Amino acid sequence: MNTTTETITLGGGCFWCVEAVFEQVEGVVAVESGYCNGHVKNPTYEQVCTGDTGYAEVVRVTFDPARIGLHQVLEIFFVVHDPTTLNRQGNDVGTQYRSGIYYESPAHERTAREVLGELVASGACSGPIVTELAPLANYSRAEAYHQHYFANHPDQGYCAFVVAPKVEKFRKTFSRHVRQASSTA
Repeated sequence: MNTTTETITLGGGCFWCVEAVFEQVEGVVAVESGYCNGHVKNPTYEQVCTGDTGYAEVVRVTFDPARIGLHQVLEIFFVVHDPTTLNRQGNDVGTQYRSGIYYESPAHERTAREVLGELVASGACSGPIVTELAPLANYSRAEAYHQHYFANHPDQGYCAFVVAPKVEKFRKTFSRHVRQASSTA
């Protein structure tokens, strides 16, 4: 049994959206909302929302590379958010909503550069890709009420109108990567 996991940290706008998608991906073993690459110690959600801390809302995705590779994780990431809008995803505007890939190893940096190159070469995006690619720095876990937000509040307005369509897009586009319900309850 493979017990080795890898982790990549992704910023794709509001962390509730990215978290909700990756919680449904086969091979992902943990998902955590948080903040990274800012300049204050232990930031709060309120501080990050000001846009003055340098932090991005992110999701740390821990996955089993024997079941899903980083390449596939990043392909999903690029389908469920818009990598061409600088500091914005839909109505969420500010540097804290920037598109970003925050890596912890040279191998992950290489894979991210490869996927970005493939995306550019494919011409799939309507404009230049503005996704930040940087080493992970100053990661801080988001407050408990942000964890598993969509799963806990599917009928909340933002979840119903913004998060749910992204989850549905993932489920339709990547049906082979959708986590199957456990047969043991």
